[in-house]
Amino acid sequence: MYTAAAGMAAQQTRLDAVSADLANVDTTGYKSARVAFRDLVYDSAQGFGADKSVEIGAGSAATSIGRSSAQGAMKSTGRSLDVALNGQGFIQVKLSDGTKALTRDGNLQVTADGRLALHSGQLLEPAIKVPQGANTDAIDIRTDGTVSLAGKALGQIKIVDVPAPAALKGGPDNTFVATKGSGAIRAASTSTTLTQRTLEASNVDEAQAMTDMIEAQRAFQLASKAITTQDQVQEIANQVKK
Repeated sequence: MYTAAAGMAAQQTRLDAVSADLANVDTTGYKSARVAFRDLVYDSAQGFGADKSVEIGAGSAATSIGRSSAQGAMKSTGRSLDVALNGQGFIQVKLSDGTKALTRDGNLQVTADGRLALHSGQLLEPAIKVPQGANTDAIDIRTDGTVSLAGKALGQIKIVDVPAPAALKGGPDNTFVATKGSGAIRAASTSTTLTQRTLEASNVDEAQAMTDMIEAQRAFQLASKAITTQDQVQEIANQVKK
């Protein structure tokens, strides 16, 4: 019964991850979650049976192994403040509490005070200031992140990376925060470039996600059925004892 309950908990975690992926299938730069399973503690059959090598498992548990780093499809928008990353890396931004964060969402905007920020409000780090009243359609963003207007450089979008992207912690509004497991933020490879007037779509495979959801639901139902069956067996045993 406890083994089946552990299986239900594991499948519920998997369902939560797949549900989040499906909910973000249209989110710019979203990376799908990866969930794996691990064995729980094994016991040596508690001394029962002639074969002492027999072990009884306590079920399985779900564990997150980070997010997929697969590149999402590139979508042309024609908007000058839309940028997409080609290759491994992230755009560096600053959260409201001053923490440095990373994102693949290149849907930028100009704030009321003229600074470039994500559409969700996080400012680029380092800051890039656009002159008051400037025509944003005339802004040019090069492959190395250099932002210029009428031939005058305004700053550079910082492209960064971490040693272990799978260990990044999810932050607010489609951002990530570096952890001890991910390693410190560092400059991205020079092979990673930006493409202006383009956005990277979510890398969620909708068909695969739906298949995973159905599979998890069926496994959850089977584990639930096992608990019901065990409960019935114990009820019969109690009646016999009486």
